[in-house]
Amino acid sequence: MANSTDITGLILAGGKSTRMGGLDKALLPLNGRPMIEWVIDRFRPQVDSLILNCNSHEAALAALGYPIIIDVIAGYPGPLAGLHAGITCANTELLACVPCDVPLLPSDMVVRLHQALTTTKADIAVARTSSGLQPTFLLCRCTLGPSIEDFLAGGRRVFWHWLTRQRYVEVAFADEAAFSNINTPQDMERIAFSLTACRT
Repeated sequence: MANSTDITGLILAGGKSTRMGGLDKALLPLNGRPMIEWVIDRFRPQVDSLILNCNSHEAALAALGYPIIIDVIAGYPGPLAGLHAGITCANTELLACVPCDVPLLPSDMVVRLHQALTTTKADIAVARTSSGLQPTFLLCRCTLGPSIEDFLAGGRRVFWHWLTRQRYVEVAFADEAAFSNINTPQDMERIAFSLTACRT
């Protein structure tokens, strides 16, 4: 039976990293460590258990010490398939999700999303910044698997389009930089500098 109070954490690392030359983004070195380790440092204390979604380099990611799950839905349909895989294997009623390329992730994200979710009738609490919704930063109920399956089966795959068909509540975060992800070498340099500045 699913635990109604614990939260499973899911880090999405299942993409093709085409904007980084096909290299596995999660494992790219950032200030001397694989990028995903920076995300784990921020995210792991916020959840009760952690799983990693990937579709390649499983052994390298498994060496980090967390369960690895691959997409159940074939064809690389994007982060929605990763969320679906996480929901499928979670043994909790709630799942928190973040991408693998956000080393400045807010340290209070999950608790704020949880507060919003449990005080509304929503099925999803999602982060919002001044630039708009951040759809892959969310806390959701693990009853949403069939909704994702139906959406993807219809040939659709845009995360935001699926999200807006659900009952969701937005949670505003003021720090835009905390949600900065890495898609280019220039992004790597910028966030590496930010991490160094945080330590000094």
